[in-house]
Amino acid sequence: MHGHHEASGHEHAGHGTTTWSTAATATLHCLTGCAIGEVLGMVIGTAAGFHNVGTIVLSVVLAFVFGYALTMRGVVRSGLTLRAAFKVALAADTVSIAVMEIIDNTVVVAIPGAMDAQLDQWLFWGALALSLALAFVVTTPVNRWMISRGLGHAVVHGLH
Repeated sequence: MHGHHEASGHEHAGHGTTTWSTAATATLHCLTGCAIGEVLGMVIGTAAGFHNVGTIVLSVVLAFVFGYALTMRGVVRSGLTLRAAFKVALAADTVSIAVMEIIDNTVVVAIPGAMDAQLDQWLFWGALALSLALAFVVTTPVNRWMISRGLGHAVVHGLH
């Protein structure tokens, strides 16, 4: 699976390097699943009145679930079994999702009042949007490094 080039123009630049475009695309794919889970977890936790730790745990769990599910959906279409697709998703997304979750939850916790903000307050949504944007910025170089070494999202390149 390593070293395959996609016809969509997201090729490796060659000889162990990866384009920023490829890394950004992989990060955006990962961010999509993370953001769905993160936002859903924060909304559910806040609406249900969970303690901050409970809200964060729910958000992280859902970010991994949705992140893996999006990758699995694509690779199952390529003919893999659910078990094989899950293994690919683990290899492709675990580090990326983990970095994103560390960054976005750290940012939300660090913004005064953000964890106590309610769904109808701009602070809730603004902190969440900022945290996801910063997670994207920090995770893109991580993904670039991993893909250039045949790791992370490079695992799924030959399967889409």
